[in-house]
Amino acid sequence: MANGEEKKPVEPESALPAKPQASKSKTGFEKPQAGEAIARGEEDTASDAALAGEPSPPPVAPAKPALSTQPASPTRPTPAGTVPPPQPTQTKPVPAAHTRAEAVPVRAEAAPEKKPGLVRAAYEHPLAIRITHWVNAVSLFVMITSGLRIFRAFPSFGAKIPEHDLIDIPKALTLGGWLGGALQWHFTFMWFFAASGAVYLGYQFFSGHYRTVLFTPKDISGVWPMARHYFLFGPKPAATGQYNPLQKLAYTSTVGFGVLSLATGIVLYKPAQFSWLAFLLGGFHLTRIWHFAAMCGFLAFIPGHLIMVVLHGWSNFFSMLSGWKREPEYQE
Repeated sequence: MANGEEKKPVEPESALPAKPQASKSKTGFEKPQAGEAIARGEEDTASDAALAGEPSPPPVAPAKPALSTQPASPTRPTPAGTVPPPQPTQTKPVPAAHTRAEAVPVRAEAAPEKKPGLVRAAYEHPLAIRITHWVNAVSLFVMITSGLRIFRAFPSFGAKIPEHDLIDIPKALTLGGWLGGALQWHFTFMWFFAASGAVYLGYQFFSGHYRTVLFTPKDISGVWPMARHYFLFGPKPAATGQYNPLQKLAYTSTVGFGVLSLATGIVLYKPAQFSWLAFLLGGFHLTRIWHFAAMCGFLAFIPGHLIMVVLHGWSNFFSMLSGWKREPEYQE
């Protein structure tokens, strides 16, 4: 050159070692590579410590890889330039305590155990049923005993002349003392009996309680097993409800006896006003027979009803006072 300076030969760019290009962040500053950042950080830390007169921190040893307790699976040599196939990952079984859902043993539902001090009870007789029951019981007693005294005035269903007595009823079993007194007792309690019977039937119908006591065709097959148990000491059928088929037959029959006694009694009480009803019943003579037959139906029901109350114990009688029956035989 004219100035006396020598030109240095310029090496081609391909001969120079390639420097790693630092990536730029969004802010415009160069972002060093990971390896370069670590190296510069260590040098800067060492230089700062030397200037401050402090000992430089010991170099951080690279972390050792964790040793696996699983046996190493044998690897096969792979040809050059090929990627080895991925090895199957071995997973350890998770303990049952760490799982989210655990198997719970399923037990069959058993009958609830009876706790000490607790008594199982069922509310069998509502208040309306209990009141009408006792009103009817008193009314029937008065009407039957006074009716027998009325029957003594003419104890026959045949012709009056000549009179042939059907049965001689003792005076001790009658009420009223004479015909006029017996009629007063009979006609007075007739209204109590009719009113309580109407309330009883109305409550049974509107409340649906009649389903527990009404005798239906499906109960026919259960009458004989219960009769065999009561009268022939046969096996006792299983209780399926508040009343068994024989009880349903008896209680449904008493409703029929009550309706028949009222229909025939009103004809005997006012024969001229209810002559049309007497005609439907077969005349005044047959009406008197039907009235007597209804009384006989009650006389057949009452002794059996009282015997059943005694056989079933105090809890059965107490249920008609409080409405609750202790330890019922059936399941609710």
